[in-house]
Amino acid sequence: MTASPAQPYDFDPTNPIFVAHEGGKVGYVATKPLNGRDDLSKLYTPGVAEVCLAIAADESLSDVYTARPVAVISDGTAVLGLGDIGPKGAMPVMEGKCVLFKHFGGVEAVPIVMESGSVDEIVEAVARIAPTFGGINLEDISAPRCFDIEERLKERLDIPVFHDDQHGTAIVTLAGLINAAKVVGRPLQEMRVVVSGAGAAGVAITKLLALEGVKDIVVCDSRGILGPTRTGLTDHKQRLVAATNPRGLAGSIDEALRGADVLIGVSGGTIGEEHLMEMAEDAIIFALANPNPEVHPDVAHRHAAVVATGRSDFPNQINNVLAFPGIFKGAMESGASAITDQMKVAAAEALAAMVPEPTADEVVPSVFADGVADVVAKAVADRAPQR
Repeated sequence: MTASPAQPYDFDPTNPIFVAHEGGKVGYVATKPLNGRDDLSKLYTPGVAEVCLAIAADESLSDVYTARPVAVISDGTAVLGLGDIGPKGAMPVMEGKCVLFKHFGGVEAVPIVMESGSVDEIVEAVARIAPTFGGINLEDISAPRCFDIEERLKERLDIPVFHDDQHGTAIVTLAGLINAAKVVGRPLQEMRVVVSGAGAAGVAITKLLALEGVKDIVVCDSRGILGPTRTGLTDHKQRLVAATNPRGLAGSIDEALRGADVLIGVSGGTIGEEHLMEMAEDAIIFALANPNPEVHPDVAHRHAAVVATGRSDFPNQINNVLAFPGIFKGAMESGASAITDQMKVAAAEALAAMVPEPTADEVVPSVFADGVADVVAKAVADRAPQR
C-alpha cells in the first residue's frame, strides 16, 4: 500500500503550532552519568559484557537492566481524521503520543513509522523489532487490517500489544457511559445503544459494552444497520452482525435511533437532527469524531441529557489519554504478557469511579486530574495475567 497523493499545503513556519513542533517533540536522554573512565568501563566495555551474558542466560533480566520502552508504531494509513497520509506524515502524531505517555504516565515511549504493506509484512516487521520493547502501541493503522495485525501480534509476542484507536477509545467511552447512565437514572445494561461506525473504534466499543452487560446494541455503517439482511460484508462486520442487533432491525440509522437511549458516533459522518428527535427521553449522545463531531454539541443538547465529544473545547471530552498511559504502566509494571478484556473493563470502571458524583457536564475526569494514570495502572495491574 502507498499513501494517498499529497495535497498542496501552504504553511506558515512562523505559526506557533509549527514553531512548537520544530525539531520534533521527543529526544533521548542518558539516564546514567558518564563522568570518567570508571563510569565508561561500567556502562560500556568491558563491564557491559557481564550484563549481556547475564541477559543471554536469563532473558527476563532484560526488563531490569535495559530500558524496554513502549513502541508507538504506525504505517500512516489512518491518521486522525486525515486518512492515509503515509509514515512521514504520521510521525508528528507518533511523537506526540510519546510525549503523552511520558507526561501523563511516566512511561518511556519511542515513535516508529514504517512503510505500509500486507498484514504479513507488518506483523513480521513489528515482531522482529519487538525484543527492544516492553510493549507495542499500534496507532493509526487502517481497518480492517488493524484487527488482524493486532490479533496476530498478540498471539506471537509475550509483551502487551494494544491498538489504541480501538481499545483506548472504547475504555474511555465505557467510563463515560457508566457515569452518564447514573446521571439519567437508568441502568446502562438495560439501555438501547446505537453505534454509528463499524471501524476500529466501533468494533471495540461494541465488544466492551457487551462485556459490561449491555444487551441491545445496534451498529450502523455508511449503508445503514448491520443486520441479517445485509450482504457482502467484511469478516469483522459479519462478526458484528452475529453479536448485535437482537431485534433484527434493518434500514438506515434513523430506524436504529427510534427509541434509542444512547448514540455513539465514531464514523466521522454527519447525523441529521431530524433523526435525533426519535430518540428516547433523556437520551445520551457521544459524538466522538474529531474535529467535526457527527452531531454538533449545540444540536445534541437539544435532544439529549448528556453529551460528550472528542473535542477539548466542550465538556466531557472522551480522550484516549485518560486510558493508554495507565494501561501500559499497569501492564508493564505488573509483568503482564497481554492486555486482556478484563483489564480494559477494569480501567473503564476505575476511570468512572474517579467522578463519584457525575453530572451532565462531568462524566469523565479531566485529562489533567491528578493521579489518573496511577488509578488506571492499579486497576489494570490487579487484573493482569502474569508471564
